[in-house]
Amino acid sequence: SCDSRSRGARSLGFVVWGAGRGFCSPWQLLSQQRDFRPARGHQQRVKTVQRGGQQPPVPVRHASFLEHDSEAPDHQHVPNGVWVIVGLLNFIAYTLDGVDGKQARRTNSSTPLGELFDHGLDSWACVYFVVTVYSTFGRGSTGVSVFVLYLLLWVVLFSFILSHWEKYNTGILFLPWGYDISQVTISIVYIVTAIVGVEAWYAPFLFNFLYRDLFTTMIIACALTVTLPMSLYNFYKAYKNNTLKHHSVYEIMLPLVSPVLLFVLCTTWIFVSPMDILEVHPRLFYFMVGTAFANISCQLIVCQMSSTRCQPLNWMLLPIALVLSVVVSGFAPNSETLLLYLLTAFLTLAHIHYGVVVVSQLSRHFNIRPFSLKKPTPD
Repeated sequence: SCDSRSRGARSLGFVVWGAGRGFCSPWQLLSQQRDFRPARGHQQRVKTVQRGGQQPPVPVRHASFLEHDSEAPDHQHVPNGVWVIVGLLNFIAYTLDGVDGKQARRTNSSTPLGELFDHGLDSWACVYFVVTVYSTFGRGSTGVSVFVLYLLLWVVLFSFILSHWEKYNTGILFLPWGYDISQVTISIVYIVTAIVGVEAWYAPFLFNFLYRDLFTTMIIACALTVTLPMSLYNFYKAYKNNTLKHHSVYEIMLPLVSPVLLFVLCTTWIFVSPMDILEVHPRLFYFMVGTAFANISCQLIVCQMSSTRCQPLNWMLLPIALVLSVVVSGFAPNSETLLLYLLTAFLTLAHIHYGVVVVSQLSRHFNIRPFSLKKPTPD
């Protein structure tokens, strides 16, 4: 029946989306099993990781402290099959992410909960896209520095929040082609890596122009030539047609206050960190930033769906500011890593709790089930 097909497609989409996004985490572990050399200025540390099943623990060098070295002795690459699986899962997840709305309209089951699920998960997935590409190019002399990648992460996050800032003010959500181009490109990069190997990305390809420079240029160019101009143009059209939902400059810019403060707090932490936290724990720091940003984005999505006023300050800025104050004050000079781990765990659990509560409330409000087209039976 149509209901059965719809439930099957929605369940498959959710499973493959989770597989495509979740595969990034174990893949990070696999990618760390290559040989590395210690990053300059930091002591190499070894972390013991328990493999699945009953196998004994194996020492795995933590990539937070190390940088890729393709010329190291006994160098071993990530198996080609891993690159193929990641590329296929990323493409399938991206494809299903694009058809879920059509499926909902076909079955007459479109609700604001679907939009929150779709874009809320996308807001969190932004950090995975950037970090996995970082694992492809590495951080050596031909790779991407951790601070440049941090700035590129913010370009991606800015591109995402800009579309929802636009809808908050115009009532219309325009999704630029930059996201689609990036997803297809990432999938192609993974597949090509399986064929030619990671060394191909380290060599210059045209006039000593490195692939990492092409990667950087594409991200910035998509943001500046596609995402930003289209958002400003759509905002201008709404202004000319007198259809803006907000008219004062303060109310118009209100959704951007928390993202800007998040950027200021995290960037300040990078510059004042006694132990150079971004160089030591880049992936963890990126994930912390991405999680806080995802919560800001989800709350903005809820506000624009319900036509309510966006709150100027997200509460997650407070624990980040408290940790930053402890780092700056020097009260715990040897506990910065612990503080980052605790902060990241706290923000992650808080964001998951927020998502579960909002989904439950919206499901009760619309009298629907999150993963089924069947209506709840009345008690």
